[in-house]
Amino acid sequence: MKAPTFKQRFQYWFDNYMSRGTGALITALFALSAVIIFVVAALVKITGSAPNDESLFELAWMSLLRTLDSGTMGGDTGSFFFLLMMLMVTFGGIFVVSALIGIINNGLEDKLDELRKGRSAVLENDHTLILGWNPQVFTIISELILANESRKSGAVIVVLADQDKVEMEDAIDERISDTKNTRIICRSGSPIDLTDLEISSPHTARSIIILAEGADPDTHVIKSVLAITNNPNRRAQPYHIVTQIRDPKNMDVVKMLGEKDLVQPILTNELIARVVAQTSRQSGLSLVYTELMNFGGDEIYFKQEPELSGKTYGEALLAYETSTLMGVRKADGTIAMSPAMDTRIQSGDQVFVIAEDDDKIKLSGQSHAPIDESQIQVSGTTSSHKPEKALILGWNRSGSTIIRELDNYVTAGSQVTIVSDIEGLEKQIRHDAGHLKNQKIVVQEGDIRDRSLLEGLGATDYDHVIVLAYSHLEQQEADAITLITLLHLRDIAERDETPFSIISEMLDLRNRELAEAAKVDDFIVSEHLISLMMAQLSENSELMGVFTDIFDPEGAEIYLKPISDYVKTGQPVNFYTVTEAARRRGETALGYRVMVESHNADKAYGVHTNPKKTERVNFSAEDKVIVIAEE
Repeated sequence: MKAPTFKQRFQYWFDNYMSRGTGALITALFALSAVIIFVVAALVKITGSAPNDESLFELAWMSLLRTLDSGTMGGDTGSFFFLLMMLMVTFGGIFVVSALIGIINNGLEDKLDELRKGRSAVLENDHTLILGWNPQVFTIISELILANESRKSGAVIVVLADQDKVEMEDAIDERISDTKNTRIICRSGSPIDLTDLEISSPHTARSIIILAEGADPDTHVIKSVLAITNNPNRRAQPYHIVTQIRDPKNMDVVKMLGEKDLVQPILTNELIARVVAQTSRQSGLSLVYTELMNFGGDEIYFKQEPELSGKTYGEALLAYETSTLMGVRKADGTIAMSPAMDTRIQSGDQVFVIAEDDDKIKLSGQSHAPIDESQIQVSGTTSSHKPEKALILGWNRSGSTIIRELDNYVTAGSQVTIVSDIEGLEKQIRHDAGHLKNQKIVVQEGDIRDRSLLEGLGATDYDHVIVLAYSHLEQQEADAITLITLLHLRDIAERDETPFSIISEMLDLRNRELAEAAKVDDFIVSEHLISLMMAQLSENSELMGVFTDIFDPEGAEIYLKPISDYVKTGQPVNFYTVTEAARRRGETALGYRVMVESHNADKAYGVHTNPKKTERVNFSAEDKVIVIAEE
């Protein structure tokens, strides 16, 4: 092989040097400027052409001034050689300084671009880290901002997603105008890339929320959990990770990855299916769930109450005036939501209550609660068990689970009819729904927006109508179909005197306001509900047991029952009396719903959880009491 020439070696060295970036270019230009200045100064000094016999340093300073400002040489006098040297150094300065300005400008632009890309490391501690990006992020951030209001030193939320940093910041600013005492930091990177993950400082985060995204969201979640729990730089303390899973088969995988950590996956399809099934038979139930899970109102707290030790759960129900008892967590961690009234509270047990804040959980200290015995109804109506007919319009991945959940509540001889424009749906439903004990399935193909189809189905003949959002469509398109269907159903309902409930699933919370015109009995914004739950768990991991119990069809559940079955209507009554009336039935009263406010968003659609027990309310026969009961 022929040996490289000096020119080739120099060119290779020069290429390598220039590839080092802005810093190397600036250094080279400074060096070139210094060479020009000192060479010119030395030549002028050696030839003795300096006009006033200046020293070498003074000549170098003169050359430097002419390099930086070409106008300086305008006043030069002296020999031809001196003027020529000053002209040369001035021309050199023009080229060098111009190049230097250009390089510095490009370097600053590159740095700004780098900052815009969000690739700098986050130097935060005790922050909440959100990995991924989907519409849920806005609800989660909004809820965390409310939760962090009580933190005097402020709080930090870090978002790492494979999105443009500026676009994420603009989207958050557009949807969330006031971040109060919470700082939001966005970084661009893939949550499943170990290098990118380090940017968000996961090892110093107090909790990590992983959002599902992409064509295969479960796989994305599993990879993200794996990137944290099996990270070579992982911390010794357990991570607290909250996420969501769609396929039940993947739950074991996620839990297996988090053996050393606290990983809390929410099975979204099953949870939403249970909410839809329960709400379809109890209008307003999803509103109660929303009230219990958001940070805007009262929240669920755990507290150890030594003064309640040895008392029964029934006695403890009347021990608070501004808080509402929900259940007991045993010393072994077992959750008992609304246990039997004669259950003794032991010294190691904790109660969990609904309260405005944890510092507001105080025993009333009253030996006798102000109960008006004359207001309590001795007996109420009992629910009749008869076969029910449910109509499901539209379809998504929760549909089969909804049918299975409904089967747990209805009696034998019931029927569920599904109408959708998805081809081959009947075979899929019969496979996924499995063996049903109490319901018969009828599947019909059609466009749920078709008025003639809805009238032909005889919607008024059904006890419950459920409108599901098509998950295979774009979010706004799916909600538009739902809205059209709801308007037709409400018009049909108003033309017929036969009562039937209409339950609707919405994908975008913003479309709920548009749907108010349809006066639907209940809206279930599935992603919103999941987001609220994830935000709550990220702040308090102990709530997982409570939420699991609330949504479990086995045992006690939340019901909305006629207030007239508990207390007399048409005259003021305090909530102590309502609580006592529920206690005598073995139930826990959580609040009430005023039906005249059921379409008023400013008044939480009439839902009042944890009311002050001394306040008197004049109930009407249509109002409901919110209770935890076996049935």
